Amino acid sequence: MATEGAASRGPLDDALEQLDQAVVTLGFDDGTRNMLAAPRREVTVSIPLRRDNGTIEVLTGHRVQHNFSRGPAKGGLRYSPHVNLNEVRALAMWMTWKCALMRLPYGGAKGGVTIDPTQYSSAELERVTRRYTSEILPVIGPTRDIPAPDIGTDEQTMAWMMDTFSVASGHTVLGTVTGKPVGLGGSLGRAAATSRGVVFTALAALRHLDITVHGATAAVQGFGKVGRAAARFLAEAGVVITGVSDEHGAIWNPDGIDIPALESHVDRTGTVVDFDGATAIESDLLLTLEVDLMVPAAIEGVLNGGNAAYVRARIVVEGANGPTTTEADRILADSGTVVVPDILANAGGVVVSYFEWVQANQAYWWSEAEVEARLAERMESAWNEVLAEADRRDLPLRQAATCLAVRRVAEAHQQRGLYP
Repeated sequence: MATEGAASRGPLDDALEQLDQAVVTLGFDDGTRNMLAAPRREVTVSIPLRRDNGTIEVLTGHRVQHNFSRGPAKGGLRYSPHVNLNEVRALAMWMTWKCALMRLPYGGAKGGVTIDPTQYSSAELERVTRRYTSEILPVIGPTRDIPAPDIGTDEQTMAWMMDTFSVASGHTVLGTVTGKPVGLGGSLGRAAATSRGVVFTALAALRHLDITVHGATAAVQGFGKVGRAAARFLAEAGVVITGVSDEHGAIWNPDGIDIPALESHVDRTGTVVDFDGATAIESDLLLTLEVDLMVPAAIEGVLNGGNAAYVRARIVVEGANGPTTTEADRILADSGTVVVPDILANAGGVVVSYFEWVQANQAYWWSEAEVEARLAERMESAWNEVLAEADRRDLPLRQAATCLAVRRVAEAHQQRGLYP
């Protein structure tokens, strides 16, 4: 099976093509398209790091703020050796559409540092985080741009960012970031929010196609921050998880994988590999398993022109950002596979990040039940709006979702006008 197809294109190409499709559908002019395509602000910084052994290393970090028209920028911070400026630009653009689709008062942003966090000590990562934060300090804050965790970062990273910003401000500013520890103003329910949103849309998609949830089959690509909890919640809903993968390998059991036992195995070993309750398979094969539901929950571009024709899932629900290239979208549409796009499917994280920001600004925290109920309400509303738009315009779900979001951002641009 060929797996090439994404090599000549990157996520920014896909993001711009998705925007162009929406612009044509909505009938916008070139000026509006160019304004929507261009990031409002980009910052690239050098991050000198003193390693634990005393040597000095210089890393590169980025922060891209794609849009401010609907409110302050919002988006994650990624630590990965694959981070580059075009990737960050694409992720910031997708975050703009995601926030608009979910009716959140934000524009999109994204940050990244080109680093493999597994090769650095906790003390080194703290120094990287604090220096990166100090370098981008003038452009972030609770009314400017609110970072959150992403690949390679977590609530501890956010605590360091919040503390660095607060020290510079002379007082504690809890709303600086979201995804913080609960003891430092984080929201209950935030850690699992993206996964809960993925599962909400997955179950809604199954019902939409008249597939009985109990006994439906699924495969989850990526058993990390999003995929692990998504697999657990799907299994709790009665879905049979037959395949799981992580960066080290993939496993398969046609009778279903015991997800709690797999989680215990991963806690002990750090990987799904060598789990006793399943058979090892090639990682590429996981994406082609014959299942009702496929959840790519790792990185961009895993479904591409080289492998999309081999996908046998009836539904793809994007737990990751940009896992399906535009070429793969066309192939999957032709084969009748329903793709629930990332800007809808994985929006639970930014929705509860918004809830955390609101709570921090008011210094009043909600119960976990309140958070989950309000998240479900937002996800259901967005799902129904995207379905209605898809039916009205006879579009795939991604184009329908992007059209809704792009129109809302364009309307904000038009209502605010150009300055001067």
